[in-house]
Amino acid sequence: MKKITELTAELAAPAVAEAGCTLWDVEYVKEAGTWYLRVLLDKEGGVDILDCEAISRKLSDLLDEADPIEGSYTLEVGSAGAERALKRPGDFQRYLGSPVLVKLYRNLDGRKEFPGTLAAYDGATGAVTLSLGEREMTFEKKDIALVRLRVEF
Repeated sequence: MKKITELTAELAAPAVAEAGCTLWDVEYVKEAGTWYLRVLLDKEGGVDILDCEAISRKLSDLLDEADPIEGSYTLEVGSAGAERALKRPGDFQRYLGSPVLVKLYRNLDGRKEFPGTLAAYDGATGAVTLSLGEREMTFEKKDIALVRLRVEF
């Protein structure tokens, strides 16, 4: 049986394409005792509420018909956001040279968060290299809790 996130991505694909969006990610997570099925979208020029509503309505019907999830959950369809998490190798390649924030599981040099510019990504190991002004730091995949885009003002 396919994972819930994979099945949801397949079911959502036609509605997402019809709305002129791309599927950024699907998450199935439990938060504060409630399960959430999140479908995160991207679109040139930005995702708006009408895109989310149209996709949510179609996907909700498809999920009801396929019934892949036992128990109750909340379906959320929204934008991946300006400060979206980078997860797949293609995400890292697409945003090379962009400002990012790397969060670590454990302190390194007294801190867990490192803002910088995404300088490199090693697809074989998952290592991420940041440019921090005049120096670079490389973080191993096993040490990284999260990498997300960072909006600078």
